[in-house]
Amino acid sequence: MLVTASIVVYKTNVFELEKVLKSTISSIVNIIYLVDNSPLNESLDSFRNFSPKICYISNPINTGFGAGHNLAIQRALEINSDYHIVINPDIYFECGVIEKLTLFMNSYEDVGLVMPKVLYPNGELQYLCKLLPTPFDLLGRRFLPCKKYIRYRNERYELRFLGYDKEMEVPSLSGCFMFIRVSVLKQIGGFDERFFMYAEDLDLCRRIGQVSKTMYYPGVCVFHGYAKGSYKNKKLLKYHICSIIKYFNKWGWFFDSKRRKINRGILTQYDKR
Repeated sequence: MLVTASIVVYKTNVFELEKVLKSTISSIVNIIYLVDNSPLNESLDSFRNFSPKICYISNPINTGFGAGHNLAIQRALEINSDYHIVINPDIYFECGVIEKLTLFMNSYEDVGLVMPKVLYPNGELQYLCKLLPTPFDLLGRRFLPCKKYIRYRNERYELRFLGYDKEMEVPSLSGCFMFIRVSVLKQIGGFDERFFMYAEDLDLCRRIGQVSKTMYYPGVCVFHGYAKGSYKNKKLLKYHICSIIKYFNKWGWFFDSKRRKINRGILTQYDKR
């Protein structure tokens, strides 16, 4: 069994990076591809030899989140890795998480992607299991004033009514921690590099969902800093909006029959109409 992982960094906080590396090194992961999209950041040089498990990849230019992970995914394909994990640099987790996720995937060969329960550092649950979004779900909740209706829509969109306490099939999972079957990546390819950052995980989930199941597994948890950068930074907000537009241009804006069918199937399966 060969398990690989990738962490893409760009001027990343050294303390955060050390935490996620220690978590991953302590697991059964065989190779950690550390993709540095900020090669002139000398503060990260010390991590080149942090562990024999680390394979440091210096990217000459910042090509974005998905493109950075694709460099690692290509190497995982070349060495015939069984599973590949996409991990954010602001993630950390306890011993046994990777092992249990591996057992889960070994038990369900029809699952191409699994995400564990994700918590804030204070232990609060993050609602990262979602339906496939409409334009209103991604744009309306940011810019429309009707907060009460938006809260109602958000509860449904983020499947909050399900409680997040049981295994469930979910069409959209967060890119902060994606445990992926490499044979599925070989079928569909990696991230769509047209998305510099934001929405690339949504697009990948949707393509994985065309050939296999995408699952949420609450039997283990990881901790995620989750800075919500686009809420605080105008440049990141611009990237976010551009990626949303690219996503709907690709999959359809208001007339997306496959989205309606998938979402209706999920809601019917869990008795929410």
